[in-house]
Amino acid sequence: MSGRADSDDSTVGVRAEETGRDDEASREVRRARWAATGAGAVLALAGAAAALLRLAGSVPALVPVAYACGAAVCALAAVLGSRGRTRRALWLLVAGLMTMALGDQFD
Repeated sequence: MSGRADSDDSTVGVRAEETGRDDEASREVRRARWAATGAGAVLALAGAAAALLRLAGSVPALVPVAYACGAAVCALAAVLGSRGRTRRALWLLVAGLMTMALGDQFD
């Protein structure tokens, strides 16, 4: 009977260790979601503001359109990031920034 008590104690220790790992993993996932959502939202706002500022100036029409499209892609990345699709959100953030940079090249 003492052997059974020892095995129960070791099982409890393993379960507590697994729970600690699960908590750490869930915190990392939550941080990744917040980072993707926050970065997407900030970049979408920056792109929209740049599109409005460029629209008021005397630049080719392609410049504000590129900023607006990049902002839309970053906004989509924020939505995907909030739903847990952080890898896709990261790629969309890169694509949105590249689109905005392309618009800046036409300026």
